[in-house]
Amino acid sequence: MACFFRRTIAAKLGRTLQHPEDVFIPAITAMPVLKKQQSPDFRLSVSTLRTNGILPSNGDIQLQTESLAKQLMRDGVVEVISAGKGVINFQVNRELLAEKVLEPFGKGEDDKYGLSSDLLTSLKRGTTLVEYSSPNIAKKFHAGHLRSTIIGNFVANLKESLGNSVVRMNYLGDWGMQFGLLGAGFEKFGSAEKLKENPLHHLFEVYVRVNKEAEQDEALKHAARDFFRQLEQHDDEAVSLWRQFREISVQEYRDIYKRLGVHFDVYSGESFHRDQAQEVVRQLQNRGLLKTSEKGTGILDLSPEGDPSNVCTVLRSDGTTLYITRDVAAAINRKEKYSFDEMIYVTDKSQANHFSQLFQILGAMGHPWADRCRHLPFGLVQGMKTRTGDVVFLEDVLDEARARMLHNMSQSHTTKELEDPEDTAEKVGICALIVQDFKGPLLSDYKFDWVRMLQAQGDTGVFLQYTHARLCSLLRTNKGVDEGEFNPSLLREVTSTNVLQHLLRYDEVLLQASQDLQPKHLVNFLLKLSHFIASAHRDLPVKGSPPDVAQARLRLFRGACSVLATGMRILGVTPVQKM
Repeated sequence: MACFFRRTIAAKLGRTLQHPEDVFIPAITAMPVLKKQQSPDFRLSVSTLRTNGILPSNGDIQLQTESLAKQLMRDGVVEVISAGKGVINFQVNRELLAEKVLEPFGKGEDDKYGLSSDLLTSLKRGTTLVEYSSPNIAKKFHAGHLRSTIIGNFVANLKESLGNSVVRMNYLGDWGMQFGLLGAGFEKFGSAEKLKENPLHHLFEVYVRVNKEAEQDEALKHAARDFFRQLEQHDDEAVSLWRQFREISVQEYRDIYKRLGVHFDVYSGESFHRDQAQEVVRQLQNRGLLKTSEKGTGILDLSPEGDPSNVCTVLRSDGTTLYITRDVAAAINRKEKYSFDEMIYVTDKSQANHFSQLFQILGAMGHPWADRCRHLPFGLVQGMKTRTGDVVFLEDVLDEARARMLHNMSQSHTTKELEDPEDTAEKVGICALIVQDFKGPLLSDYKFDWVRMLQAQGDTGVFLQYTHARLCSLLRTNKGVDEGEFNPSLLREVTSTNVLQHLLRYDEVLLQASQDLQPKHLVNFLLKLSHFIASAHRDLPVKGSPPDVAQARLRLFRGACSVLATGMRILGVTPVQKM
């Protein structure tokens, strides 16, 4: 693995510069692989050593670089040391490169590759609570919630793979004035028979109709406010109807999550904190933080300078609580219940101000853990439409992805007979959705493109699944051939070296993703790995090769296949085939 070589280089630097070798580990990075020319394996940034006070910050950096490169001794592990522009390059022994990188795959430690790296030992482990998805009950699962669902699932998977205890929470939008509107609307327009036949579709119809009519009907608006007040006061009839809406919604959402391969440890919601929210109001009053506005609402001034744009309303004039009041109560309750070390909220970027105010309120209330709460914002998906119309429900998107993929598979001459083509099309289609979403920075809006997303060639989820399936087929066909010791000196071709060098970067990619929670690092690593695998598969035949050569090549392909599968699972993608 990379850590063996990184540690060896760090030891050389430690002896030469008289510092503990651990201080050099973060400054030594595995090099991106270049297709047209052989690149060194590792690089040391001399400017990092200057910044850290290991080398003098004055003087010519290039002279320092060349001087240090000359002092470092080559040996049986590091064969070439050369000075670049402000960097020192290292090339390791090619036989050791193959031996150390592929070592874990002969010991049954395939899914742990890279996770015991020195780079990752510095990460704080503990309990991470991730709140994601969070659809509004009594509405069909809109495609707009797809990003929160898959991004949150990625964050939870990543944190778990790095050794954290993860609480996956779905915080449902199941409270608020909109349920007063829905309750009043259902009493006027609802049908028990239609609710039984097609529950969420009927509730959606009722909600659209009541919203439209309430614009012209003051009595309906009053009825909505009255229904929500009854909910807040625990009126049995109102609560019973609301609970029915909630149960119907959660059951349908579970079906969608099952298709996406997403699960939750906790289904929570605003309703769980309606009484605690009143306690938050009392605490704010006791601390002298709550003021009454001219309109009779309860407000907090969160800016030291009295900036009116940073005034937050936490209580309506009729005494009912708001979304942010319940969010404050929820955060306090979660800290008490789960003792989290960090809490991550995954929502779109339009809620940035809401979370900024939430964290400020928690801090003002004297909760020191407020700075361990984090909002992970994301941009919008543009142009996500199905053939059926403009209102895009996630179920329709998943159905269309499966149908389009099934069609593409039926048109392909290379598609083999499958036991369950629909299941395969579903998994590949969802992988394509996720990879298209994760290729760029989360904060950016992106243009949804059905055709590009489902292409078998290029940087797509289809290509990832195809590469993994091809490797699984190769390994099954040659089952047992790569067992036992292998001869690493037989992996000296450029295409095998490219795969090995690229695998050196895996721990760095995981570290980078853990720091900024951006899946693009892992996606782009896996896509590039797939391209290197394609070249190796073409240039390094197993069939017809001498037994020792076949064994070495299969070990390489096993390692690549394992890292590919592990990385896909962290992304939230289910590989179509198993090794």
